[in-house]
Amino acid sequence: MIFIQPTALSYSWRNASRSLDSLRVQRAIVSVLFLTGTLVVLSGCATPGQMESQGKVSGPIMASSMLANQSEAVKTAQARNNKTTTGPSVAPSTPLTSIDSLADVTQSVASLEAPVELWDRIRRGYRMPDLQNDLVTDREIWYSSRPDYIQRMTARSSKYLFHIVEELERRNMPTELALLPFIESAFNPQAVSSAKAAGMWQFMPATGTYFDLKQNIFRDDRRDVLASTRAALDYLQKLNTLFGDWHLALAAYNWGEGNVGKAIARNKRAGLGTGYADLNMPAETRLYVPKLQAVKNIVANPDIFKTELPLIENHPYFQEVAISRDIDVALAAKLADVNLADFKALNPSAHRPVILAAGTPQILLPWDSAKVFQRNFEAYTLGQYASWTTWAVPTTMAASEAARRTGMSESDMRSVNSIPPRMLVKAGSTLLVPRSAQVINDVTSHVAENGQMSLAPEIVTRRVNVKARKGETVATLARRYNVSTLEVADWNQVTAHSSFKLGQSVVLFLPVKAKSASYRSAKLKAIKRVPRK
Repeated sequence: MIFIQPTALSYSWRNASRSLDSLRVQRAIVSVLFLTGTLVVLSGCATPGQMESQGKVSGPIMASSMLANQSEAVKTAQARNNKTTTGPSVAPSTPLTSIDSLADVTQSVASLEAPVELWDRIRRGYRMPDLQNDLVTDREIWYSSRPDYIQRMTARSSKYLFHIVEELERRNMPTELALLPFIESAFNPQAVSSAKAAGMWQFMPATGTYFDLKQNIFRDDRRDVLASTRAALDYLQKLNTLFGDWHLALAAYNWGEGNVGKAIARNKRAGLGTGYADLNMPAETRLYVPKLQAVKNIVANPDIFKTELPLIENHPYFQEVAISRDIDVALAAKLADVNLADFKALNPSAHRPVILAAGTPQILLPWDSAKVFQRNFEAYTLGQYASWTTWAVPTTMAASEAARRTGMSESDMRSVNSIPPRMLVKAGSTLLVPRSAQVINDVTSHVAENGQMSLAPEIVTRRVNVKARKGETVATLARRYNVSTLEVADWNQVTAHSSFKLGQSVVLFLPVKAKSASYRSAKLKAIKRVPRK
């Protein structure tokens, strides 16, 4: 008896139309059934009406017209098993006389089996038209001559490729699009371009916001594996619908749909072609599709290019695990028994030392680590899961002052919250600060979803001493020099309502003003008058 695994068959049946003529597949299966004398239940593909009490098979898979084209071996097997077929007449596109042996039939059915390697699965789903030009050849040479680079890229991709291929197949999209992050970021989810595009799919901030990729001080979904893949495929589908051509869709993904639309309009006005190869575009976009085509060709025929692709098995690498409490990144990795670098590679959107459950309710873990994490999480009794919480800055202040108020060193404050030098933290900003044992509640969803930090240039000041006038007070001095009353009082260790004696020396810290333009001009003229040696 021949038994076909339901999971393998469901995958194979879903993808058979991409590699074989569907009628030939159906006739091959019928031949196997009759040659073995056993009725195979096609789980997930057959309908209940195909199984009848007399041992007959009916429905669209069986066709009486196929019998006339079967080989003598198949007819003999049918007679021996005393089976008959009924159903609508379907004229086969290719006669079955080429299948003359059980080995041939078995080989045909074997082609329907789910691929063991993910690379093979990707190859089976190629559906985009091939691009053939000198730029493709140039990129093939470039990639194939750098085996170390390809090895690093493909090693990184092994964590993410299965999920991307699954999503592409679910959307009925070409699977070579799974190779696009090789071109965009070399499959580095932490990659940031000079134009501020981030993640393995390289989303710009505005485009990420348009596709609902959250970007705040706690997380950046442009780096998130699941969210960024969803957004990238949404965008590619939108572009393909807009332009009706995958090459133009890819050009728009790189260059912008507005720019591609304008280039097409220019060519139409000039009576020129409007395909990818016809448009006038920047050099980066001109190379974009050839790069993808080159990688596609190398994956299709690695031996020809003397390239070795690492084994990536055709099964999930990670799974989602729900978290119910704020938790330190290092602790989450420890509870899952996962290397910290590997944990961050699967959860790259968490760019702070803590994951806030209200904003990120699930994490990704290697498939075998999920149960380990859940067991250790429930058994953890060493105190809080998170050693960090948030603090809303009450007034605009320097990082040093924020550090003093929250019990941190200035260097830690700047490092944890990414505060650059010579910048003030504006009032209303949300900062990550140490969480004391007295803080019981986790960070609220409002803060986790909307926390932002605003900065302002730090004003450089210098200490000066001024003489108090007759009747001078803290308030009058503050007005005269455009500083706050509280600052003047603090600098001189008096109250805000104090008065100064005539001629008393008062300490002020005033902004350092740039030299005036007239001063700089006069100084420049004076330099020019100095005779040269």
